[in-house]
Amino acid sequence: MTPAARPRRPPAVSVVVAAYDAAGVIGACLRSLLDLDYPKDRLEVIVVDNGSRDETAAIVRACARDAILASEPRRGAAAARNRGIALARGEVVAFTDADCVVESDWLAALVTGLVDPEVGVAGGRIRALRPCSRIAALGEDLHDHRRAMQSTPPYAITMNWASPKAVLDAVGGFDESFLRCQDVDLAFRIVQAGYRLAYVDQAVVHHRNRATVHALLREARQHGRGAVAVRRAHAAYLSRFPAARSYPERILSSLRGLRDVRRLDLRLVRLLFEVGKISGELWPRP
Repeated sequence: MTPAARPRRPPAVSVVVAAYDAAGVIGACLRSLLDLDYPKDRLEVIVVDNGSRDETAAIVRACARDAILASEPRRGAAAARNRGIALARGEVVAFTDADCVVESDWLAALVTGLVDPEVGVAGGRIRALRPCSRIAALGEDLHDHRRAMQSTPPYAITMNWASPKAVLDAVGGFDESFLRCQDVDLAFRIVQAGYRLAYVDQAVVHHRNRATVHALLREARQHGRGAVAVRRAHAAYLSRFPAARSYPERILSSLRGLRDVRRLDLRLVRLLFEVGKISGELWPRP
């Protein structure tokens, strides 16, 4: 086989996981990452402990030969992920969350989305980790990554994300002033830098979705609070897109859209989440 005909080696990838009080979930996450069907000499796993008060660090330390444990005392997932990016030796940096479990071919599928140099973020499918409650299962619709990445304007979700490290460095990584919606802010900046987002349906992670109505509403309010900060930071960019609808229009639009959803429980969850987001936007302080 001539050198020109040799298949290209898969990129070296650093998978970064930000963890805070994650003792109950980080073990399953790490096992799935260490069982990835990806060349071991092209993979490093970095867990950044963000000041946990539980046994998170000890659990990661038990895997010390296969995973790197770092510490970031500055609170916030943005700071923790930036610490991981700074340590990463891979040409690609991928992210998932401590409460996620990845499928064995997740990374191999995800990096295919970065073959085109114009792609700044590749993202994959986010499913509910089963078995789970009915509310958690319905949360799969709320975390529809295809819909997010193909929306106007598009954004990506860090629980299933990969970017060339050079792109992350060029745009300055995550903005640590954002305690919520850091991924939306970063995706907007990457798009404004001239890159596009690519969705890879075969790259699947399973997420522990919120299991109760109360927890779902809390998540929705957090999304709403984060959205306010994102809109302020990207006012000029967002002005290029259709004007945001008023709150009554958003509620009515949600109700109209429910006609396209056959399951009543899914209709109600969508409506509940929209109402929760609006409450977070109206009262942005916790």
